[in-house]
Amino acid sequence: MSFQTANLKIEEVPLNEIKRPIPPVLDYEKIDAMVSTLQGAPKASATCGLEEITLGELPPIDVFKIRESGQNFYFAFGGCHRFQAYDKLSEDGSKQIMVKARILPATRSTLKLYLGASVDQLFKEIDKEKAN
Repeated sequence: MSFQTANLKIEEVPLNEIKRPIPPVLDYEKIDAMVSTLQGAPKASATCGLEEITLGELPPIDVFKIRESGQNFYFAFGGCHRFQAYDKLSEDGSKQIMVKARILPATRSTLKLYLGASVDQLFKEIDKEKAN
């Protein structure tokens, strides 16, 4: 959490609705420790000791929320390990995983600061996915 995001609204967002346009670099030991924490059996990792863990919870992920044409679009750039831990829990596909997200209201122009002109193509791909 940063100073800029400390007072933002926290919502539960379906994991499958959060787009991650930049591939993460991951520490799989950290992901396994987070999955263990979400399952109620906290496990320390190289970067997080047991004293820093809240049983069954991970800190919210900062997520941009763009509202266009009556639809919400969610994008995340940070929280790579938390995102992967939730993703690992959803591998069997038996239930929809909800992610605690700190919502940062944004526009397509805001997203262009991070992704450049590829944003318009990204939205075309999202529209194509929703049509199928």
